[in-house]
Amino acid sequence: MTEEIVKSALSKVMYPGFTKDIVTFGFVNNIVINGNDVSFNVDITSSAPEVSQQIFDDATKELKAVGAENVTPTIKAPTMPRESSSRGKNIAPQVKNFLMVSSGKGGVGKSTTSVNIAISLAKMGKKVGLLDADIYGPNIPRMMGIDSVRPEVDGNQVLPIKAYGLEVMSMGSLMEDGQALIWRGAMIMKAIEQFLRDILWSELDVLVIDMPPGTGDAQLTLAQSVPVTVGLTVTTPQAVALDDSRRSLDMFKKLNIPLAGIVENMSGFIAPDTGVEYDIFGKGTSQPMADEFETEIIAEIPIEPSIREGGDSGQPITFVAPNSESSKRYMKAAESIWAMIEDINKEGGVDNAAVQPTTPPGKSACSM
Repeated sequence: MTEEIVKSALSKVMYPGFTKDIVTFGFVNNIVINGNDVSFNVDITSSAPEVSQQIFDDATKELKAVGAENVTPTIKAPTMPRESSSRGKNIAPQVKNFLMVSSGKGGVGKSTTSVNIAISLAKMGKKVGLLDADIYGPNIPRMMGIDSVRPEVDGNQVLPIKAYGLEVMSMGSLMEDGQALIWRGAMIMKAIEQFLRDILWSELDVLVIDMPPGTGDAQLTLAQSVPVTVGLTVTTPQAVALDDSRRSLDMFKKLNIPLAGIVENMSGFIAPDTGVEYDIFGKGTSQPMADEFETEIIAEIPIEPSIREGGDSGQPITFVAPNSESSKRYMKAAESIWAMIEDINKEGGVDNAAVQPTTPPGKSACSM
């Protein structure tokens, strides 16, 4: 029995709900081989006992199939995210809460939502950071009016850029204008970790994280690196967007990240001359999806020309037009999100330390 044989066997163990194995994800470590006895750790991102149990069973099966006699997997799961503000793995411990803003597809206004929710939280008196983790399409610098600003370096760490009462960092602030990033998944994962560890964030009440579209490496890396407090899904009323948004909501469910709700973007159109609202793309079509995932629509943001103008000119609508209808709805959404964060921190979550997979007598159980 060798380490190569062990890793080859474990590469057949798929992480439940995903199409990658636990070795490719980098979850396997501390492999110890003594003759044909094998022990190892698996650091996973889910606190769900059934996930630990499946990995335990599959890993044991695959290793015994290649000749291992005694197999001792130790499955290390994080505490539930609702315990998250001060417990579990956190490579950015100065940040009290993390809000992951996600979408199933691009073009639904996720970055616009991230910017205006972050500013609304800051207007509530919170210390807020905004991390643009959309590596391939970093739009936050333009939207925040800092596209020509480069961050300062303090020793081995980078200082976030300050704008509109926020601390902001984006890959777009670290690269030349128009430069394309042609990166594989491992590089994306490393970049996310560095954004959290090597940026000199202050003591923040909340870090709003604008994720890339989809449910891939960036999302898993974030969930593994910090205890995400709540997740927010952004969609538009069209059926195509809703199909993809279900994947985003399902991702939060599989990663055990509590849902702060859904923002339905482009929900109606407010005519600038009359102020009348028209449902040109539909409105409220996200409600069945919200019911399906036991969450709620916390904002229906209409199409307002001033949102587009503010995004293009680096003047977010919630800052320059606080009395607009969209600004009021963003503020209401931010209040709802913060109320949920407070509830999560107050509840403290459920202690999963005693929950372990079933194992035959005399065999090892997974360490939770």
